[in-house]
Amino acid sequence: MKDWQEIVSLYEADNVYLAEVASLLIRNVSYEGPALRKQLAKAQQLQQELSRREVECQSSGADLRERYYAACKQYGIRGENVTRELQALVKDLPAVLEEVGKDAAKLDELIQFYAAFTNFVCEWSEPVLPMLAFIQKRGNTTFYEWRTGNVPTVIERPVVEEQPDAVTNDMIDWGNFGKATDMQNVTDDITVKDGIDWGISLEPDTEQDAGAGGIDWGDTEGSPIEIEIIDAGTDCPEGVARGEDALSILESSQSRSQFIDELMELDAFLSQRVIEMAEEADVVAMSQFQLAPSVIQGQSRQHIREMMSHVQSLQSRLTSLRMQHLFMIQASPRYVERVSEVLRQKMKQADILVLKGATMAEKRQEALEEQSRLEPRVDLLAGCTRELQKLIEADISQKYHKRPVNLMGVNI
Repeated sequence: MKDWQEIVSLYEADNVYLAEVASLLIRNVSYEGPALRKQLAKAQQLQQELSRREVECQSSGADLRERYYAACKQYGIRGENVTRELQALVKDLPAVLEEVGKDAAKLDELIQFYAAFTNFVCEWSEPVLPMLAFIQKRGNTTFYEWRTGNVPTVIERPVVEEQPDAVTNDMIDWGNFGKATDMQNVTDDITVKDGIDWGISLEPDTEQDAGAGGIDWGDTEGSPIEIEIIDAGTDCPEGVARGEDALSILESSQSRSQFIDELMELDAFLSQRVIEMAEEADVVAMSQFQLAPSVIQGQSRQHIREMMSHVQSLQSRLTSLRMQHLFMIQASPRYVERVSEVLRQKMKQADILVLKGATMAEKRQEALEEQSRLEPRVDLLAGCTRELQKLIEADISQKYHKRPVNLMGVNI
């Protein structure tokens, strides 16, 4: 006990204890406290940043998914199996075009009106709108019938091979190459006689000219080479629609473009006619159409609007974005691969953003745990610092006859 009292007395001599306590107080105020506060502020700032990035990832992922399903809706598919659904849409394309052909058969009155008007105004005697007139009479027949005027006896439609699903196995199938059985079969077919037979004979050919050395240099006179050029499609028998000829008029890109062009021509004519009929109240216009055929005089402005609406409906059904994609898929099966890849990339990016958002949530939780771990340390340091402050103030006050002492600037 005396030894401990001696140690305490030596520690209190020359105010060594006071200097040490003051050093601890300064270190807490100047270094320990600001460092912990800085770590705590960094954890809080990191939580805010990670929370913002998590919301951005979730929003961007939802936006990409929405774009994916919007694109699938434009194509008319659900998006579960893009490749097969697109191929299934092409199978339904002939039925859709058949309905368009049936509706185009109702254009008889409009075609007669347009032909009579061009004949009356421009004295145009040649046939107008040949494609529309043909479909109106015969329907959406084969391109062979449109081209030749004869009904085919046999129709051989081109076979469209379905694109296989994406192969997930990246390994190369070498088959049974290298196995003992195959190598035995290969060696059995090779016969070695006095070395390797390269197929080269050293004996001179007596049938060739000796001066030529058995080599035909191509400079000898002979019969000219005949090249026979065969036109495409001429190898098909009469009455057989094959390939492009087997497609319907609206399936073939060439005849479909002409069909749409004639619809646009009719639409422009009817639009102009509606404008002109609104201004035909003057005497000159009335006298001009007094000699017009009855099919022209019997048309009202409202009836022309109805016919124009029907023409625009047919045109929009063939030129819609969905139909354009279907025509491209039918013309090029590789287009299915490109569309599927684009849609898969959108979904893949959405999934990546979702995973990234989950990672941000995990890091934010780690930052929250770090904050929970730092806050008690800051409170504990603040309590210890206040205790040191009170001890120093009490000791100094005792040395100066209990005069009040206050230490300023002590803040954690």
